[in-house]
Amino acid sequence: MSKICKLTKKKANNGYSVSHSHVKTKKIQNINLQAKKIWSQKQNKWIKIKVSTKAIKSLHKLSLII
Repeated sequence: MSKICKLTKKKANNGYSVSHSHVKTKKIQNINLQAKKIWSQKQNKWIKIKVSTKAIKSLHKLSLII
C-alpha cells in the first residue's frame, strides 16, 4: 500500500539530513497517515480510508464528520 492521502493526494517529500559538519544525506519525509472511518452520504455507509492528519483537521473544521 502506498503512503498517499486519499483526499488530498499528498505523498512523501525528499529532503536532506544536514549534520553539524554540513554533510548531507538523503532522507524521505513521509506524511502522517491515519486510518479513519468517514460517513459517505453518497453510499450511505461508513467507509474506511487512509487520510493525512491535516485532512482530518480540515474535515473536523468543516464539520463533515462526527
